[in-house]
Amino acid sequence: MPNPNITTTYAGQWAGKYVSAALLSAPTIEGGGVTVMPNVKFKSVIQRLETTNFLQDATCDYNTAGTVNLTERVLEVKDLQVNMTLCKKEFHSTWQSIEMGYSSFDTLPKSFADYLIAYAAEKVAAANEISIWQGAASTSGQFDGLYVTALADPLLPAGQLVPSSPITPLNVIGELQAIVDAIPASLYGKPDLKIYLSQNFVKAYISALGGFGTSGSGSLANAGINAQGTQWYTNGNLSFNGIPIFMANGLANNTAMATTTSNLYFGCSLLSDTQEVRVIDTSATLGDDNVRVIMRYAAGAQYGVIEDIVVYG
Repeated sequence: MPNPNITTTYAGQWAGKYVSAALLSAPTIEGGGVTVMPNVKFKSVIQRLETTNFLQDATCDYNTAGTVNLTERVLEVKDLQVNMTLCKKEFHSTWQSIEMGYSSFDTLPKSFADYLIAYAAEKVAAANEISIWQGAASTSGQFDGLYVTALADPLLPAGQLVPSSPITPLNVIGELQAIVDAIPASLYGKPDLKIYLSQNFVKAYISALGGFGTSGSGSLANAGINAQGTQWYTNGNLSFNGIPIFMANGLANNTAMATTTSNLYFGCSLLSDTQEVRVIDTSATLGDDNVRVIMRYAAGAQYGVIEDIVVYG
């Protein structure tokens, strides 16, 4: 098969299927760890309603009681771009193998251009996963992350900031218990409450449940779940004291958060006209064998209520 020449441009709404793969393939988003707010062109307001002392003894008259406070947090998306130069020679043989069926891809790229876009989208998704949790808008290519923003929020209740330690199978159970103990009564028991853990946190917990680092005596000390030892875990769901655990790959080591999915938001320009995906073959103009992949989109993250978050760090 000859090395193809490429002249492909997707802009506005037609770029959606490509940009959505890049934006929504981050594990936190794909796994349902946050609430997605599409079509945010610049800012989106997250309303917060608080009421106090509104219940009173019944009378025959209408008597206003209690207070209503309406506040808001703003999810602001940041314009981002990808400018990537790829050598066709290095990628063409891989694309040919995929087209011939020698691949585990669920959806085969229909063209060489689609394959290169998929490659770039994978890199974008990995970068977005980091930004969602520990990104900083002051850093090029990132937006403010949920964890770092909550950690620095002056309104975070002191009792909901749990001091962190280097996580090991020996201490992970105790550290998880400290996170659960810090969850406020108004949050505990909500159906979408989750404990978001970094990958090393999850690894240590799996090891502890396999029998290493847990309490026990005699021959059962290291037997683990159903006496399976380290063989018990097969990538299934995890929980702690009945609360689901969500492995957030974008969290830095030894960090965690506890809150509800409905309190965490990811905003993007998925349906707006600011999207753009271009694949530009420069062989005809520059005499090389390169392809330039260009993406433009906007993304950001925000939480609604800081009082409904526990931060481990």
